[in-house]
Amino acid sequence: MALVDEITFHARAGRGGSGVVRWRHEKNKEYSGAAGGNGGKGGDVWVRAVRDINILARHKAVKEFVAEDGMDGMNRSKQGKAGLDIYIDLPIGSIVKNEQSGRIVELIDDGQTSKILHGGRGGLGNEHFKASTNVRPEQSTDGQPGEEADFTVELDLIADVGLIGLPNAGKSSLLNALTNSRAKVGSYAFTTLDPNLGALPGGIILADIPGLIEGAAEGKGLGHKFLKHIKRTKILLHLVSLENEDIGKAYREIRGELERYGEGLGEKEEIIVLTKTDLGDEGAIKAARKVLEEAGKDAARVLEVSVLDDAAVKRLGEHIVSGIPSTGVGENNVL
Repeated sequence: MALVDEITFHARAGRGGSGVVRWRHEKNKEYSGAAGGNGGKGGDVWVRAVRDINILARHKAVKEFVAEDGMDGMNRSKQGKAGLDIYIDLPIGSIVKNEQSGRIVELIDDGQTSKILHGGRGGLGNEHFKASTNVRPEQSTDGQPGEEADFTVELDLIADVGLIGLPNAGKSSLLNALTNSRAKVGSYAFTTLDPNLGALPGGIILADIPGLIEGAAEGKGLGHKFLKHIKRTKILLHLVSLENEDIGKAYREIRGELERYGEGLGEKEEIIVLTKTDLGDEGAIKAARKVLEEAGKDAARVLEVSVLDDAAVKRLGEHIVSGIPSTGVGENNVL
């Protein structure tokens, strides 16, 4: 499914409950003393990192998140119950910005939580005001409103494997074949607009990153919108289609954009995959593989696959799950 990587919403912490004026009732001694309890604190608003890459899509239609208000105080000096906190689940890699304060929270680790709004304080009941000079206090205070603000959430995708390559390199087709995803596939020489995602057994996340065009590192085309999504990707699966007239140029163009962008993208672990091998004969495949072995940093990591070969796709998926192949797989590195 297409990735939703940015949402906005309004959030409000709970209001504190109000303090109350109450009196202690004893036998033969009505109104014997102040006994009004304090109000409960309003609930806080938290964000929590989860391993659910599609959750922003479910939040997209939600315009407001509201924590529970605290309850008013009660008689017999009982404090009102505190309002329940609300937890907003967001994908790992989310950057949450408070538009009013400018505060930024970055969710990196699974289960990480951060409080983004504080609930209001509860009001004071009349027992709080009891003193030797005020034995029958009539005072109480209202609960305070909770904090509220508008937020923007941007996702810096944290995927285990990022599928990269020029437009039409076969990324969406391979993602669909590996994970039963439903990424749109078309024979066009321009990029899709959003990353598509899929998962292999064990929760390994694959991201079909939108195809690069020359100049992306400088912001041309999708530019940084593409490149930001591979900053935290652990391993790059670099797809090069056999149908390219110049195999080496196609590979080097992507490598150039990664290195120009910086931030460690050029040093990420990479596996080169020659795709669409069903379109050529043995001679064409052998020649393309040789070019990639010369252009790539690690010749033993040049693999071949066709999405029309179910067995080859299955073997590729198994190697990804087992930790990504560090040597050639099978004869001539053919999957």
